[in-house]
Amino acid sequence: MTREIDRPAPCEVTTLYGSDAMAEMLRRLDMPYVALNPGSSFRGLHDSMVNYLGNQDPHILLCLHEEHAVAIAHGWAKITGRPLAVVLHANVGLMHAAMAVYNAWCDRVPMLILGATGPVDAAKRRPWIDWLHTSRDQAAVVRPYVKWDDQPASLAASLSSMMRAMTITTTAPTAPTYVCFDVTVQETAIEAMPTLPDPVRHAAPAAPVPSRAQVAMVAAMLAEAKAPVFLMGRVSRDPGDWARRVALAEHLGVRVVTDIKTGAAFPTRHALHAGAPGFFLSAESVEVLKDADLILCLDWVDPAGTLSQAAPLKDGVRVVNATLEPMLSNGWSMDHQDVVASDLPILCEPDALVAALCETLGIETAAAAVPQGRAATPAPHGQAPGAELSLDALAHVLRAALAQDAHTLVRLPLGWDGRHCDFTGPLDYLGYDGGAGISSGPGMVVGAALALKDTGRMPVAVLGDGDFIMGATALWTGTHHQVPMLVVVANNRSYFNDEIHQERVARVRDRPVGNKHIGQAIDEPDIDIAGLARAQGAEGRGPVSTVAEFEAALAQALPMVRTGKAVVIDARILRGYVKEMAEGMTAEQED
Repeated sequence: MTREIDRPAPCEVTTLYGSDAMAEMLRRLDMPYVALNPGSSFRGLHDSMVNYLGNQDPHILLCLHEEHAVAIAHGWAKITGRPLAVVLHANVGLMHAAMAVYNAWCDRVPMLILGATGPVDAAKRRPWIDWLHTSRDQAAVVRPYVKWDDQPASLAASLSSMMRAMTITTTAPTAPTYVCFDVTVQETAIEAMPTLPDPVRHAAPAAPVPSRAQVAMVAAMLAEAKAPVFLMGRVSRDPGDWARRVALAEHLGVRVVTDIKTGAAFPTRHALHAGAPGFFLSAESVEVLKDADLILCLDWVDPAGTLSQAAPLKDGVRVVNATLEPMLSNGWSMDHQDVVASDLPILCEPDALVAALCETLGIETAAAAVPQGRAATPAPHGQAPGAELSLDALAHVLRAALAQDAHTLVRLPLGWDGRHCDFTGPLDYLGYDGGAGISSGPGMVVGAALALKDTGRMPVAVLGDGDFIMGATALWTGTHHQVPMLVVVANNRSYFNDEIHQERVARVRDRPVGNKHIGQAIDEPDIDIAGLARAQGAEGRGPVSTVAEFEAALAQALPMVRTGKAVVIDARILRGYVKEMAEGMTAEQED
């Protein structure tokens, strides 16, 4: 629900405009919200959403930056699997949003992005400003990382493009689409509402499914294998699909590897789960893969790079790769990663193969058995109450405090130790942002929290201080719409990932390691994280720097979140990654 201040006054519409039809099309596409930062190039559409639609969906999510608007839609899609609409102001707004669009592309989430340009007809442009807000091929800014784009020149073409963009973005493999409207088309009066495309007759086609022969081949390979391994990557958040993945692994006794770049895919405390999830393979995961005679990749991110971490693999190991990735690969973005050699590539969504294997093998599942997000209480962290807070202690304390709350971990920072991942269901963790673009975290938290509102699940995120500072104003949209969430900022007062890089370079070049913090440290003056949060309308707590102080801050924060507030805790932590991450990577992996 939106606040009363966001509800427009009643309006009697006497004349229709092109943008009214566009707004009506958004409503028919069943969009609950449109995320935007205002701009003159779509002033007609903005008016139509307010005064033509009135209190009907979609409601406007006002954002303080275009990058936040896209990040919010990204977080929403990671929960719901459905696109949210975003409107960006001309070329300038699109350029602001470009990094967030790239994140959404790399994360393969659906999103309906609408833009606008000044009058394409130069004779209709106002002096100066309309020329700055007009471009001949606006989508060229993001074309390498959207699935489809268009810049229609008439109202009929605009409505058709909206429908096509929705169909394409929701067709697997999903990714953002972009449609740019001419301001003149928006602001031209029309005699009557035109016939709009019917979403029922433009539904997304079903994704390819594995053939019977392919399913039979995989089943035979699994039956023959002595040490099969599943690499579970970008899989669905459906409880039934989760249950089938667990049932298949248990039926066959297959070891399972997951990572922290993608969302929860398999119970991390399950006896078949190999090693701790991470951005790179854990030592146990490496050993399991080295011993494997069959590896089934279920839309795993970078399978070739992952298998290279476990090289040399066993002679004769067979690889099956179930993914739709080839349908999105292009020559601009290298997010498709290296080429993986596979004995059987299958063009399908991974859960379609799992479901087909369960049916073939006669495996029955019960989705009701999936737990609802309550984690086991962790073992004591072993640090004295007055000890300076480490990321490890922060993880222990946070897990203990959340043990009785159904919650979703929206984000975790780069240095997170995967041994603290206690995932028991598909919504327990949403994964990273896809493109590793700093500043995405706050917006994604707001979008996920909006989707989780009134579900009984608490949105929780642990963000790095650099990520939070860059994107802090995204929180305002969440507090404006009274969305509860808990954000813990693991604040090491540095862009510490790059301190690691500087240290490595200094050692290779035999130069002073002690200078690695220069140009990286975020201090002198210190940044008031809690103050930034309060400035956006959230409850700000901290800074806290000891174990006891963090425990006390959580004890204050959690009751507030349970009653609907957004709370941010500035948790000052010791600088440093977990040992395995800092020491276990090559220079190439670290980057």
